[in-house]
Amino acid sequence: MGFLQDPPQLAHPYREDPLLRAMLRRALPPSRLAAIENDLEALGDYALMAWQRACRSTRRKPVLTQWDAWGRRVDRIELTEAWQEGPHITTRHAVLAAGHEAHEHARLEEFARAYLYHVASEFYSCPLAMTDGAATALKASGNKALIERALPHLLSRDASTFWLSGQWMTENAGGSDVGNTETVARQDASGQWRLYGRKWFSSAVVGDMALALARPEGAGPGPGALALFYVETMDGDRRKPELVIDRLKDKLGTHELPTAEIHLDGLPAWPLGELSNGVRQVAPMLNITRTWNAVGATASMARALSLARDYATRRHAFGKRLIDQPLHAQTLADMQAEFEGAFALTFEVAHLLGRVEQGAAPPHEAALLRLLTPLAKLWTGKMAVELCSEALECFGGAGYIEDTGLPQLLRDAQVYAIWEGTTNVLSLDSLRALAGDHLGALRTAIETWLADSIDAHARQEIHKALDAATAYLQTNANQRDALEAGARGLALTLARCTAAALLARHDTWSAPHGHARTAAALRRFVAHGLSRLSAADPTDTALLLGPH
Repeated sequence: MGFLQDPPQLAHPYREDPLLRAMLRRALPPSRLAAIENDLEALGDYALMAWQRACRSTRRKPVLTQWDAWGRRVDRIELTEAWQEGPHITTRHAVLAAGHEAHEHARLEEFARAYLYHVASEFYSCPLAMTDGAATALKASGNKALIERALPHLLSRDASTFWLSGQWMTENAGGSDVGNTETVARQDASGQWRLYGRKWFSSAVVGDMALALARPEGAGPGPGALALFYVETMDGDRRKPELVIDRLKDKLGTHELPTAEIHLDGLPAWPLGELSNGVRQVAPMLNITRTWNAVGATASMARALSLARDYATRRHAFGKRLIDQPLHAQTLADMQAEFEGAFALTFEVAHLLGRVEQGAAPPHEAALLRLLTPLAKLWTGKMAVELCSEALECFGGAGYIEDTGLPQLLRDAQVYAIWEGTTNVLSLDSLRALAGDHLGALRTAIETWLADSIDAHARQEIHKALDAATAYLQTNANQRDALEAGARGLALTLARCTAAALLARHDTWSAPHGHARTAAALRRFVAHGLSRLSAADPTDTALLLGPH
């Protein structure tokens, strides 16, 4: 019959992930780890089953049926199997509800679950992120009626009562610039608010509720005049007629996720709070959704690396297994070191979020969370594209063939750098965070993480890169254009310095148990360089972008 190549096998995402297990042992009290381990095992089992199922079948997209056979508007969306399973998996294993428990480790435990579930969920995790953000915004609003109405559903552990929430911000003229929002809120004769307008990118349109930005009729221009409204989307088993689905988007990736363009034609709505400063009311959601984004990007990298490592033990070329080819092994090790840095930063942000929310953090950690959240999101988003692309190369031609399931990893990875703010938008957000003493908070944290570090070279390189970043900020303090032009390099430098310090902390913790592997990850990550600062030359920029 000739040669047949064994396909890659996915390692169990929890039992066979020493990095995740070690992080949880370091960060959680033994009693907390014991309390969540059954859920982590089960989510790993589900991820393994979902990968095997995907290898046996052709993935399909959701299907929108706008009219029934008798001409009635129905806007019915047929979902994939994983999406139909989503409410049951989410509630059974507290994927979302765990993050709202009243203890400082709640967010870390939630995001460990999300990390295991994300790829298998076929981006059902996207509306989970929106739902988590909505629950957080509702709690922050203090709106007692809406909290009592919606929160039990959003945090339910019963699939029959669980609600998904959308987050309807993006419009044709808007994107990240929500100040251009054109959706209008009007009161009818009874005083009920109703929304009229078009939302261009709605990734949880199959949900039961949403939070939407709209401009109250008669309000002035700009973002400050926007209000944040609560809406419900269903009338029993049917979608409300005032919510019209124009079409599902044909996207590069995240195919299983039904992303829609919608019209709001008088959809009933309730203000979360005051009829202005809606963007400020959205702010509590951003730490949540951006952390979900970073966790998703990190999970996609973990999946790509797991498959590439396994394949390297199965594929023979030029007389040896790929894993025994020095250059291929070097490539995989470089990828692994970068991934471990991203993993360390992502889960530190998750843990920080829980400590800050529960009032268990020292004062500098709130400022630290404000800075590290956009840094983690932007860096992991860019890295996911690079690492998944490199992973596909590890499979040669098979990495370019759709029915291997591998190209989907790269297509899906591209979204992480776009959702919840592009790299440039978040680089500028990081720059705003640095206007206060957030860099001082980062230095305080890094000094703590490095206090007992056993790698003197890593300490030296981290301090050198941090000093360069500080000098860059001071040199350009009065040159706003220069600061903004270099914001991406500055953000990446700070992200890498933070990741290196966290790897050093983990290496020190590992030392009593034998730390050869953690030390190798730290050395290699630092050897790749920490500084990404660049001198922005506005003259060159103008020449390169001017008329040819």
